[in-house]
Amino acid sequence: HYIPATVGQILARGEFYTAYTPYQPEVAQGTLQVIYEFQSMVAALFGMDVANASMYDGATALAEGAHIALTASRGRKRVVVSGTVHPRYREVVTTYLSGQQVDLVELPIPTEGFTTHLDDLSPLLDDELACVVLQYPNFFGGIEEIAAIADAVHAAGGLLVVACYPVPLGLLQPPGALGADVVAAEGQALGVAQSYGGPYVGLLATHQRFVRQLPGRLVGITTDSTGQRGYVLTLQTREQHIRREKATSNICTNQGLMATAATVYMATLGPEGLREVANRSMHNAHYLADQLCMLPGIELALSSPFFHEFVVTLPEPAARVNARLLEAGMIGGFDLGLVDPSLGNHMLLCCTELNDRQGIDQLVHLLSHG
Repeated sequence: HYIPATVGQILARGEFYTAYTPYQPEVAQGTLQVIYEFQSMVAALFGMDVANASMYDGATALAEGAHIALTASRGRKRVVVSGTVHPRYREVVTTYLSGQQVDLVELPIPTEGFTTHLDDLSPLLDDELACVVLQYPNFFGGIEEIAAIADAVHAAGGLLVVACYPVPLGLLQPPGALGADVVAAEGQALGVAQSYGGPYVGLLATHQRFVRQLPGRLVGITTDSTGQRGYVLTLQTREQHIRREKATSNICTNQGLMATAATVYMATLGPEGLREVANRSMHNAHYLADQLCMLPGIELALSSPFFHEFVVTLPEPAARVNARLLEAGMIGGFDLGLVDPSLGNHMLLCCTELNDRQGIDQLVHLLSHG
């Protein structure tokens, strides 16, 4: 996605150029105010009550979200993770929950349609359920039936944890409005420039009633002895420097610099700008999908609506198609055979607002002359 010039300019200022959470509020009011604004924006974007000061990355945030649900559910030990959640996210959740005597159930990838089916979840929705973990839009691009699944999960007394992609929320309903109890996300798309695979910034938000289970730092507003407004790190009794082994998490910092980048990005674009980014990304992706499906042997593999990512089936292995595209000077889509060998003829494609019609048409032309 496009990164406004304001992001780099403000990040480079000495007042903000640190990756760490400030420990002395009396000399760090500017940084703390930025983090407070970040929390407010993330909570509003997700439709939730409260967000923390950020996590290391989206996968970490999702694992911490599952831990919130386990703590809040008081004795329930089953965590159900949909097969449509990003495979690397699922690995991190598995690592986090190992050794905690948790009944972790990973559903298989629904290769017919690539969306979570409530029928697959229903047998697992009982009084042992702590939470169900979904992604919105999911790893394959499909938009899950979050509201229907949330109703079923809540009827069983469980919680719904949703990993989301923040950009589509310029157009889509926020997870909180659809019934999510905890929302996690990777915020790299919000103005964080990639450099050899990173850096990243994890976003995590929840309802007010779960605020004391929320990991990481929280910035709040108070008043000093003269009545002036001040920003402080609040509710620190949740954290390990006070509660030690009883802390909500062993993460006691945040991605301060990257959270600042996301704050500047969201402030620069505003709601209308984010809506425009989302709209252009969606239209580019749907144009590409329409053009590809006109080619012989290529079909859309999703059974649900999609935003800016989608899966197509190919008449030959995706690895072979990508090799030809690379020879022609173009990087192809993601070979889903790397996730599941049975999906070797499936390719995951993506468009953003930076893709133009000429580039999309060139990809279609190359695939049509394979």
